[in-house]
Amino acid sequence: MLPVFNFSMRVLLSSGMMFVLLAASPLRGQEKKEDSLMTGIEYPETKKVEVQDDYHGHLVKDPFRWLEDTDSSDTQRWISDQNALTNQYLSDIPDRDSIRERLEKLWNYERFGIPTKRGDSYFFSHNDGLQNQSILYRSTTLDSKRMVLLDPNQLSDDGTVALAGYSATKDGRFLAYGIADGGSDWRTWKVRDVSTGKDLEDTVEWVKFSGISWKPDGSGFFYGRYAEPIEGQELIGTNENQKLFFHRLGDSQEQDELIYERPDQPKWGFSPQVTDDGRFLILENWKGSEPQSQVFIKDLSDSTNSVKPLITGFDAEYIFVGSKENELYFLTDQKAPKRRLISLSAEDVDRTTWQEVIPEGENVLESVSLFGESFYCQRLANASSEVVVHDLSGREKGEVELPGLGSVGGFVGAQDAEETFFSFTNYVTPTAIYRVDLATGATTLWRQPRIDLDRDAFVTEQIFATSKDGTKVPVMITRRRETRLDGKNRTLLYGYGGFNISITPSFSPATAAWVDSGGIYAVANLRGGGEFGRQWHEAGMRHQKQNVFDDCIASAEYLIEKGYTTKDRLALQGRSNGGLLVGAVMTQRPDLFGACLPAVGVMDMLRYQKFTIGWAWVAEYGSSDEPDQIENLLSYSPLHNLKPNTCYPATLVTTAERDDRVVPGHSFKFAAALQEAQACASPVLIRVETRAGHGAGTPTSMRIDEYADLWSFLMANLQGE
Repeated sequence: MLPVFNFSMRVLLSSGMMFVLLAASPLRGQEKKEDSLMTGIEYPETKKVEVQDDYHGHLVKDPFRWLEDTDSSDTQRWISDQNALTNQYLSDIPDRDSIRERLEKLWNYERFGIPTKRGDSYFFSHNDGLQNQSILYRSTTLDSKRMVLLDPNQLSDDGTVALAGYSATKDGRFLAYGIADGGSDWRTWKVRDVSTGKDLEDTVEWVKFSGISWKPDGSGFFYGRYAEPIEGQELIGTNENQKLFFHRLGDSQEQDELIYERPDQPKWGFSPQVTDDGRFLILENWKGSEPQSQVFIKDLSDSTNSVKPLITGFDAEYIFVGSKENELYFLTDQKAPKRRLISLSAEDVDRTTWQEVIPEGENVLESVSLFGESFYCQRLANASSEVVVHDLSGREKGEVELPGLGSVGGFVGAQDAEETFFSFTNYVTPTAIYRVDLATGATTLWRQPRIDLDRDAFVTEQIFATSKDGTKVPVMITRRRETRLDGKNRTLLYGYGGFNISITPSFSPATAAWVDSGGIYAVANLRGGGEFGRQWHEAGMRHQKQNVFDDCIASAEYLIEKGYTTKDRLALQGRSNGGLLVGAVMTQRPDLFGACLPAVGVMDMLRYQKFTIGWAWVAEYGSSDEPDQIENLLSYSPLHNLKPNTCYPATLVTTAERDDRVVPGHSFKFAAALQEAQACASPVLIRVETRAGHGAGTPTSMRIDEYADLWSFLMANLQGE
């Protein structure tokens, strides 16, 4: 997923494709579809309009501008016609139904979320396998009978209303929970009485890009919201002027207390967090996706106290970790590209008094959690996690033993907790949940999915491609152990490369049939990501964005050079910022791939900032409003680099009508222009979901349908044995 602001990059992790490797699949041995599937496609007529913009002397036509209006009758007709064509094409692919059946079978395994304890209750999610949405449960002990607290599957007939976050009061009496409708980023928050399972009358609407933080006494919570949008602009209107409020239980939203606003800074946003002791409200202040922030603070011991600045200047990223009385701890990349932990006084803005607790190390310090007298530090070593424990002085106490190389998450809970939990996963391990006894440091397995998987049948290896400027680019490859590197393997390359987001090993049923059928799955850790710290990220931003595309091209060429695959057997996939990656690379090197899968991508680099939260990405991309950026953006913008009468790879564009992160007009315009430019028989199709958004909260059934279509499309358009 493409992040919207700095806080979200720590929340919306794992934007890369995840997969699992399982037993025999109906994909094995399927040949490329007969030529009749590949020729004779008659694309729906797409009208062109006379629109031209002057970008600092560059005259740019935009003939498909009308497709930006998703709700217009013309656009709705175009969507219907395109979906009909795509559905007809996909339905003609042999074994499409059996591919879906196989995916459904692979998806049918139980999954647990990380437990959190509040008062006498544990809260955790669980999915029995094919439920559209995971159910939120509570129990009094880890092994006692669980009780349904909230079942999102009961909120809509089609499973498209999702639980989008929850937070219980310190005593566990009340639960605030956020609801997302049809994939939109808008959240409506409600409050449930845990003992009765009934909702209170409290409802908070128009929340976006903000969590909530309770006062320790459970009297209410802090949250950020925007003004109610103009009717008809809910999914495309610009999101600016976020305000921070306090909602007191029992009050209507109109009575909520305004805590902080900055009308002089319409692009600022605020993420609230109350310290465990209830003394301070910490406001992490962001202004877009750039990893730079400020911090404001409010002393809650006196209601007359105002919000005051604590860390200013937007010179680095500052992430609140915890507190000990007046001493506050922050994770920061200030003077430390791979991050360090510092402490400072809540009552002193003088930077000369800051103390370094844990210095910058060789590996990126991704997160820090404070429990009692210990810091649990998650680091990233060559795209895999390690967890090291330090005392309050910063001295290393030992490591948390992990089951192997992979990715961890969690380590959340109250500072005075007796236990915490973490998840572990990698390319051949479904997500397992472990408990840590904070007194002894002992780790025990709490839940592990039961799934039939012979891990010895597969191998994951890391290779390094050499990019255009000599930079070594890590590529993680997973395949069947007996796969021969003879160039005859269908290979799927995934990339993201942006917003300081790290793509690390993870497990999902989505590509099970792909890998088991003899296919190869490769993940390139491109510049622009966060795998190697701030410098790796900055090397893929703004004027350096071409480095990301060069890294991807080099990775693809290396896979071919080393015998993993050939051009006709190689596919490229990416979502969101990764969709931009696919669009840019396929327009620069249309000869390099047999098929491309750009999903919810940013395709029009000249207008992205004009919709919803797009302005927040200017720090990453630059903007057409900036004279010194226009030539760089024009050099790679996918929409503007399509050339008439060019043979492009077989392409299946995917998007959703209710995507208010990357509005679907990007994909609509790109698909229309690509269909017009295509000069060979390779199909150019677009698949548009009508009750989905950017990806979060998508029902299980929709995910299975989508991947069945994606994999069917690849099998039909990549050469294979």
